[in-house]
Amino acid sequence: MDIPEDLRYSREHEWVRLTGSVARIGITDFAQDSLGDVVFVQLPDVGLDAVAGASISEIESTKSVSDVYVPLTGVVSAVNEALGDQPELVNQDPYGTGWMFELEVTDVSEVDGLLDAAAYRQLISAEDPEH
Repeated sequence: MDIPEDLRYSREHEWVRLTGSVARIGITDFAQDSLGDVVFVQLPDVGLDAVAGASISEIESTKSVSDVYVPLTGVVSAVNEALGDQPELVNQDPYGTGWMFELEVTDVSEVDGLLDAAAYRQLISAEDPEH
């Protein structure tokens, strides 16, 4: 299970890469593995005001439909248009080409409330002891 050390994580299995005040967000390797083959990604609209903890989009897989939650408060500044034609990128490269959206973050200190890699590993172990 890939859990990059340089990212922060939400309890709902989203990852965050913060660069200045811009946060790139996607779902974790654990989440994509749990979902199975991703067949559709509904992305948020650019310009949407997003509040931390709110459902912002959905991912549909061969197993289920799951909400994606926004881990930080901000305004959606970009979406990964490639997922429209290639939703499988979420499975193939969840931390790279499978990213979902970017936020212009309102308060960068919110990132301190997210999990680091070690804490995320513990969360996964508690939820799924096989991982």
